[in-house]
Amino acid sequence: MTARDGSPRDRAWIGRYGEKTAVHFLRARGCRILARNFKGPRGGEVDIIARRGKLLLFVEVKTRRGNPRVRPLDAVDKPKRQLIERGANAWLKRLGTRDLPWRFDVMEIWLADGEKPRINHIRDAF
Repeated sequence: MTARDGSPRDRAWIGRYGEKTAVHFLRARGCRILARNFKGPRGGEVDIIARRGKLLLFVEVKTRRGNPRVRPLDAVDKPKRQLIERGANAWLKRLGTRDLPWRFDVMEIWLADGEKPRINHIRDAF
């Protein structure tokens, strides 16, 4: 991905753009966004926390440029999943209940200059 002046976009920009794309995707499918980049008080983080009806979604967004050799999902390894789970537990504790249905999703987003982002929403990813 390149900026209008032809300079390459940095990783932080790519990540923010991917998360914005994921938020638009989820909203278009009836989800309400409750939090973005949530960090638990004892560690843990979740890119997007959304709600669709009574179902809570804890969503990790992985964005890549072009056509990478490795799937974005492969970057959600065991340590990353544990970090997301800690963030989700902090959110549930904040709500004061665990009696809601919830799941962990991953959204893979591929970006290429001049093309619409490709999105793969993986439900119950782990």
